[in-house]
Amino acid sequence: MKDKTLWGLNLSAFLMMIGVGMIVALLPQKIIELDGNGNNVGYLASTFAAAYIVLQLPVGAMADKFGFKRFLALGYFLCFLTGLCYYFSSGSAMIFLSRLLQGTGEAPVWALAPALLSLKYASSKGTAVGSYNAVIHIGLTIGPILGVLLIRVLAPENLFLLYAFACLAGAVLTIWLVDDVRAEENMGDTFNISNIAAMIKESSVFIALAGITLYGSGYGIFLTTMPAYLIEERGFSPAYIGIFFSLFYIAISISQLITGRLCDRFGAKVFMIFGLFLASLGLGASQLSPTAAGMLSALTISTIGLGIFYLASMIFLNDTVDERYKGTISGAYYLFWGVGMFFGPPLLSLSSARGGADFSLRCYAALYLALSAVMAIRFYRKQGR
Repeated sequence: MKDKTLWGLNLSAFLMMIGVGMIVALLPQKIIELDGNGNNVGYLASTFAAAYIVLQLPVGAMADKFGFKRFLALGYFLCFLTGLCYYFSSGSAMIFLSRLLQGTGEAPVWALAPALLSLKYASSKGTAVGSYNAVIHIGLTIGPILGVLLIRVLAPENLFLLYAFACLAGAVLTIWLVDDVRAEENMGDTFNISNIAAMIKESSVFIALAGITLYGSGYGIFLTTMPAYLIEERGFSPAYIGIFFSLFYIAISISQLITGRLCDRFGAKVFMIFGLFLASLGLGASQLSPTAAGMLSALTISTIGLGIFYLASMIFLNDTVDERYKGTISGAYYLFWGVGMFFGPPLLSLSSARGGADFSLRCYAALYLALSAVMAIRFYRKQGR
């Protein structure tokens, strides 16, 4: 098979993300059943994010030194164990420990596969990484729908077993199909936090990382704060919220497939700028629409912008280091993305409580617009030198 590494990575991620989509709605219900209330549900996100964020740089650095394949397979295997722990959990403490384990397992799956693909398919990495990112979000789209259908014939707890064995299949496929690509020589010092701190002093990298953090916060807001806003402030029904989530994942997936090829041909910078501009335009327009259909359309445009920036900024950051440090720089990407996703939604909620949700979202749209303008000025001044 000519592209067996790409097939192996994509199929593994697809199976796992279907499983993630199936169980994501079950975990809050499980906590409520075990505790008798929902007071601790918020810790499901915190425990996952703690492991996911902290491990990005160490895992990336180790993959650069020892190879990507073993850490990818280990990540899938840890998620397999996570599914078993969910199934056999008899208390909420076990659920939260399992979320830490899931964050540990997913860290290499999200970050290391794009790094490996950028080495394996260096001349078409935008297309390869774009297809991988798209497959992840297609799996996340299908998973909840499949979960709703399956719980009609299976006990809800059995979905945890399906998730577990989907992850185990991912581990097997990774070992079987994926080539352990790495730089031919990696004899220098490990690329670490001090190296990244030095990189940030370069203004274009600093602006890109700021955008990645802002993108991460936007991703988190669209999945958490935005649905609450649509229900409480705009009166959306559960059916419309379901449509919103479907459009979100579909828009991210489509944008990955298109943007990857365009980045390979024209470079990443212009699409970073355009992505942030489109995200700002859609989010701003959503505040002006009086109808649910109009608002969903505007938010879908904003999501497409986020997706364009997502892949373009990943390609841009990947190009800032040589092939010895692709894993570490990919880990740095998801470190900043994770920080934004972790802190963005609560900060927006705090701002909304003080100044109103509509005003806060307008300010957020203005942030996207301002950063896209700064990015355009910086990139093209540098290009003109």
